[in-house]
Amino acid sequence: MAGEAKQRTRLLRRVGSADLTAVPEVRHALREMLGTWGGPGASDVAELLTSELVTNALVHTGRGAVVTATVVPEHLRVEVRDFVSEMVRPCVPIADDGTHGRGLVLVQTLADSWGVEDRGVGKVVWFELAGGAA
Repeated sequence: MAGEAKQRTRLLRRVGSADLTAVPEVRHALREMLGTWGGPGASDVAELLTSELVTNALVHTGRGAVVTATVVPEHLRVEVRDFVSEMVRPCVPIADDGTHGRGLVLVQTLADSWGVEDRGVGKVVWFELAGGAA
């Protein structure tokens, strides 16, 4: 359609070491990129899971991260690459531990698929959500 702006389908952000102010900035950029993608609540879930992965990368590695999100009509894939090779696993948080320890459990529960890939120097933690057209 002539005159219509094409929706962005890829987001790439570098996040500085321990820069937790970047978390809401990444959420906002993802929200803008997603626009009307997915069904009701799909972008909210995507923002939540992305926030968890970015926060984990910053808090648990002490180094920066690279966030990549790619959206197609059928699904969204978000990858957060850090530069520490220690692999991650979801664990059940201690009940009285406030809000810590729930990030990967949320990803495991809410994502349609997710995983961790070794990248030699560092790793990528990723998730995918099925969205389809809104």
